[in-house]
This record gives sequence, C-alpha cells and structure tokens, in this order.
Amino acid sequence: MGVAEEDLFTSLANRLIRLNKEVTEKEKERIVSLSKGKTLGQMSAELLAAFDPDKIDDEVQPQLRSISPTEMTPAIEEKIRGKVQEHLIDIAISTFNGELNEYIVLVRSLHDQKIDSVNMDTVISSGFNSFTKEKAEETVKSFVEYLEQHKDEIMALSIFYNQPYNRRNLTLKMAQELLEKLKQDKPLLAPAYVWDAYCAIENVKANQPKTELTVLVSLVRHACGIDKNLVAFDSTIEKNFNKWLFRQHTGNRNRFTPEQIEWLRMIKDHIVSSYHLDLDDLDYTPFDAQGGRGKMYQLFGEEMEKIIEELNEVLVA
Repeated sequence: MGVAEEDLFTSLANRLIRLNKEVTEKEKERIVSLSKGKTLGQMSAELLAAFDPDKIDDEVQPQLRSISPTEMTPAIEEKIRGKVQEHLIDIAISTFNGELNEYIVLVRSLHDQKIDSVNMDTVISSGFNSFTKEKAEETVKSFVEYLEQHKDEIMALSIFYNQPYNRRNLTLKMAQELLEKLKQDKPLLAPAYVWDAYCAIENVKANQPKTELTVLVSLVRHACGIDKNLVAFDSTIEKNFNKWLFRQHTGNRNRFTPEQIEWLRMIKDHIVSSYHLDLDDLDYTPFDAQGGRGKMYQLFGEEMEKIIEELNEVLVA
C-alpha cells in the first residue's frame, strides 16, 4: 500500500525471520519461485537494511567521495542520503507481490499454532459445527475447483478424470507428486482439513484414513465421481479384495491354497500403501523375506503375472 515506516519494516522482517525457521524445504522452494529468487532471509535483510544507518552510510560514502569538498554542503549530503534510503526501500518493497503475499500468509497460518497449556479444554465433539458449515462448503468448493483446474497437468489427476481405465497404473510417486503440488499451491487445502469439511456437509460414514496420501486419494476419487460417497480408499481396496477372493472360491472350487492366499494378502497390503504393484516390487520388502519373485512363481506358476495385473485392476476399481 506504499507505507514505508521503520516499525512496519522491522516488524515484518522479524516475522519473516521466525517463519523461516518453521517452513518446510518445499515451502521454501515455492517462496523462492514467487519472490524472484529471494529467500525469506534475504527479504528480511533487505527490509532491515532500508532503515539501517550503517548500511545507508555504506551506500552513501562512495557518492560523497565523488563530490569535491568545495561543492559539498549539508543539504547535498542529506539529499544523497534520502535518495539512497529511497532506493533501499524500493528494493525491499519490490520483492513483494500479490501471489507471494498470499502464499506467505497461508504458510504462516499453517505454522502459527497457539497452545494454551493452562486452560485446558475438553473435547465434546469433533468436526465442523453448524456455525462453520459455510466455511466447510467454501473449502470443498475450492478443493474441487483446484482438482479440475489441474486435471490436465498433474498425472494422478489426469488418470482419475480423463483416463479411468488407467487407474490400475496409479503409482505411489504420482500420488506423492499430487500431494506436494497441492501443499505448494494451496496449503490450506490439507487433505485432513478437506475431509473434515466434507463431513460437515455430507453424511460421511467412513473414518478418516491414517495416512495423508490415502486421505487425498479418497477425496479425489469422491470429487471426480468414482465414489458416490466419501469412503476411505484403504477400506475400498479391502472390500474389493474380499469380493474378488470370494469369487475365486465360489461353489466347491477352491482356487488358492492357504499359502497362496497369504501371498495374495501381501499383494493387497502393498497396493493399500503404494497403490500399485510392479513385478520388480517382489524383490523388496516384505516379499523378499518370503522368497521374493522366485517363491511367487513357484506358488502360482504361469499365472503369476496375470494375477498381479488382475489385482492391480480389481482392487482400485
């Protein structure tokens, strides 16, 4: 707003210094990208320099030396000092822009937690109450709009919105990239927060998943219409697995032995945490401790790869 007062600059610099100690590396990277390459520390230094007599004097002295003693007057020196300070103020102010300001405020709100250890409260209910229902609707609307705006540029969203047949190929890395992008762009749309917002405006019967990634995938599936109701994605996989296994054992036919079923459950657990199983994953934990790829081939033979592909598809349907 054009206000250039020492107290304002000093206060903002101190707040940015404190914030710099709390932000994550990803948040720091986002701030640098929005600030023309400057860190919070550099921004703070420029704010303080604008009213630092020593810094101003360092800038003034070379200009004073270029003026002959006979021409130098107190008025000229004061004018030079004024212009130097105006220049330092302009440097400090020029960094801040609408998008950077908004992001700093959002990040600060996430890290700014007030803890009262004297007057302890008792939780009588959780989630949004009727007073905050409007805020919940606004949060859900912002979340859905964000997904739709980025559905063509973020691979995980592209799969959910544009390539439903390709959901079996969703990987842990894709889900992580979506989460990081969401945190960078919209820190206030944290998955747990959005889940609570949905609970305030819909009849959500499922418990919130334990991991942030699973919460996010659950929310995306609901937002893009895969799941009519908001349900925990890990519970969906468990239900789909039990249905699939039941179909394999209908009538008098027992397709799998107890040992094979244990392997199938390991695959299901892996998909719960990683969303997809590749053949190479059999060489790592927990499969390697049970004999790895060779053991699974011994148990399932030529059907091994077919079963993996089938579970990848069926469990995330």
